[in-house]
Amino acid sequence: MPVTGLKRLFTAMGNYASHPNPRESVANTVSLLIVSNQPFYPLYLYWAVSPVVGPSFLTFLSTPLFAVVPAVMRRSSKLGRCLLLSAGIGNTLLCRFVFGSASGVETFLFPCLMLAILLFRRDEHLYAAGFTVLCFAVYALPVDAMAGPLHIYLPQEYAALQRLNFLSAASLTVLIGWLFARRQPDGPAGMKPERANKRRSGTTCGKDIA
Repeated sequence: MPVTGLKRLFTAMGNYASHPNPRESVANTVSLLIVSNQPFYPLYLYWAVSPVVGPSFLTFLSTPLFAVVPAVMRRSSKLGRCLLLSAGIGNTLLCRFVFGSASGVETFLFPCLMLAILLFRRDEHLYAAGFTVLCFAVYALPVDAMAGPLHIYLPQEYAALQRLNFLSAASLTVLIGWLFARRQPDGPAGMKPERANKRRSGTTCGKDIA
């Protein structure tokens, strides 16, 4: 029975994340992966850093935003993609205030930067540029001068927290790259897959004729 229940759950999540367009499908998958991983962050923190995990529960404030991305995506592709990036960047900014700059939590801006570049099409370059600038602005914000962290960890705990955040952010960045490479939203130089295939076919025919 539990196995059947898990299968139904994964099937429901897959249906919820599905979208006919590759970019939107990747965005939905990333949003649900974040939702499924967020509840474990306090456990990672407890196991790898410190028993003081209270501040990490504030990260759950962004969970509903990530969870509704696929639903919003069905109504408006652009709005759904913007929501995913806004939730990611906003959550990183919140964590910078919660944990302080010594935590290294700003490494989560790297997957945000990757999404900002890959989620938008050529005619949406202003959105890509805007979210990219926003990522750098969040990084440059002097959060420690504005407010202190909710808890001061020991130096060795901060070192462990930096490792945890780096590994988490790096894993997410690699996963995003793998999803895009696997689904190939566009062909060479941003062309649509149909046009890219026609170009390849034309090139092949030309070589055969030659």
